[in-house]
Amino acid sequence: MKKIALVTGGGRGIGLGIASHLAEEGCDLVICGVREESAVAAALTALRDRGAEVLYCRADVSSSAGRSEMLEEIKAHYGRLNVLVNNAGVAPSVRTDILEADEASFDRLMAINLKGPYFLTQAVAKWMIEQQQSDAAYDACIINVSSISASVASPTRGDYCITKAGVGMATQLYAVRLGEFGIPVYEIRPGIIKTDMTAGVTEKYDRLIGEGGILVQARWGLPEDVGRAAAMLVRGDLAYSTGQVLMVDGGFTLQRL
Repeated sequence: MKKIALVTGGGRGIGLGIASHLAEEGCDLVICGVREESAVAAALTALRDRGAEVLYCRADVSSSAGRSEMLEEIKAHYGRLNVLVNNAGVAPSVRTDILEADEASFDRLMAINLKGPYFLTQAVAKWMIEQQQSDAAYDACIINVSSISASVASPTRGDYCITKAGVGMATQLYAVRLGEFGIPVYEIRPGIIKTDMTAGVTEKYDRLIGEGGILVQARWGLPEDVGRAAAMLVRGDLAYSTGQVLMVDGGFTLQRL
């Protein structure tokens, strides 16, 4: 029986890279996004061309009602769920020095980047436990996609960094809590990945990467790099490593002399 994987923010960028590799691994998919389905039609078609059945759920993960309605839709369509990938996230609308930052941006990022995945994980974990208790062969895992910003300080987007650091602790908390049920929880921390989120700073990072020094592997990361890492975790290649952080950052965070 195919695994069912829910990828939030799976219609583009890193989320689409993950969904694409999970489709190739033989998973059927639930793609969650806030856009109209017509806006992600090409991405959904590409995933189906890889052999996956794909359900699109338009839902805002920061909304309790949105999360509940999405899970009910998944239950009605598939009747089960094996994998949760908490990938959906946003950057600040404007990069602002933390001495000048306002609360509106902070609240927005906290709701989408941290509160949403925290409580979506809570709801999915309860459902996973139910499935496990009724089926001894049930296999599940949870993956949180954070960022090197969880530990690399960027004072012009402090709210983003704080949300990603919070996701890191949420990974540890859920790994500990779900250990008794055999449900591993992992974190992937991407580095400089070429997506629409980084489009506005392309020139900056092109220059830094070209000058050398910022990365050990001197190239942009791609959504596919993160996708391959997620596929490995879903396959169970690191089954005895719950709570671990997988850096997909081209060596950015390596300490060097």
